[in-house]
Amino acid sequence: MSDEQAVRQAIHTISQSDPLIKLLQEVKLGRMKPTDAGLRAITESWLSTYMKVLETSGLDRAALARLNPSPRLDLLLEAGVLPADHGGAASLRAAYQHAFAMIP
Repeated sequence: MSDEQAVRQAIHTISQSDPLIKLLQEVKLGRMKPTDAGLRAITESWLSTYMKVLETSGLDRAALARLNPSPRLDLLLEAGVLPADHGGAASLRAAYQHAFAMIP
């Protein structure tokens, strides 16, 4: 599989459980609270999926740069969906930074 195919597959996998696509808009419109249990479960699942993708992707530096979770995590933090001290978010950022640093 080429790097382009691999990154597209990774993005597809991550986007399947991405809370930003539909649910963050509901929070912004006030239809859902940032602390909603269902939203929290979806967000936790997304974090776990993202972590698995990073651990198994084997992508080159350019492809991995496209998977940087920080912009999405920042949006979730700003919306109050994730607290600033969320362990899963911190672990995901650290895993991404480690994966990126390991590529020559």
